[in-house]
Amino acid sequence: MTATPRSCLVLFVDISGSSRLYQQLGDEAAHRRVQACLDLLRGIVTAQAGRVVKTIGDGLLCEFADADAGLVGAEAMQSAVEQEGGQREPKLNIHVGCHFGPVIDTAGDLYGDTVNVAARVLDLAREGQIIITQETARQLSEALQRHVRLLHGVHVRGRHDPLTAMDYVWQKHGDFTAAAPAPTASAARLKLQFDGRELWLDHAGLSVIRLGRGLECHIIVREPEASRLHATIEARGDRFVLMDHSSNGTYLAFEGPTEVCLKREEIILPPRGHIALGVSTSAAHATVVAFTREG
Repeated sequence: MTATPRSCLVLFVDISGSSRLYQQLGDEAAHRRVQACLDLLRGIVTAQAGRVVKTIGDGLLCEFADADAGLVGAEAMQSAVEQEGGQREPKLNIHVGCHFGPVIDTAGDLYGDTVNVAARVLDLAREGQIIITQETARQLSEALQRHVRLLHGVHVRGRHDPLTAMDYVWQKHGDFTAAAPAPTASAARLKLQFDGRELWLDHAGLSVIRLGRGLECHIIVREPEASRLHATIEARGDRFVLMDHSSNGTYLAFEGPTEVCLKREEIILPPRGHIALGVSTSAAHATVVAFTREG
């Protein structure tokens, strides 16, 4: 009998850096930790009316009939794993990739281009991220679409046709949720300099930069006062917006001695200034990020 295609959200979730875990804990302890994490993820999939298709290495292939349920489930997975470790070291992290489209179900397994695309989208995700396709975003409710950010200049490997990747921002940032920025042709760029390195934020390349202690961040700050995801800077039209997501605040210095501390707030960046995470920019041990706007 020929299987009938049906559409669903295909979701891959994988434990980030599991090989490092095996090196640190040893095979037996690491295996127990990984399996406990996978059991936690399976429970969340079931609770969101999804189905675990199969286990692949240290990850899962899952399906959801409803895109909203899948993204709510992915968010619950990230939150659960973030809390799972408590004070245990090393901490576990996961990354998620999703694509919505037609699949072929044969004996309970899923096949087709949608599965292949979802697997490639997973490859784009860093630890702590949920990466989706534009087709997935179209299937989401308006409330969840507000969490989506376009990843400029990111391409899915192995595809001849253009495929737009998007970041589903699952962390709750205080009492606000910023709307997704509309595509823009702005030529404005923001140069960030720190520890002898340089990064550019613009609409042609990176449109969001993460700062913090976590390995998923573009600017990694090892200070004890820094949170794992401490702050982000987004390009919104011709403006650049700094948002604090931390416990200790993000310090912004500009116009000579002026310094402000953001606490779960956001601010439009001035043309130039300095940023520090968790401590004043004038603190002796602070890792200071200098920024300059061009255009």
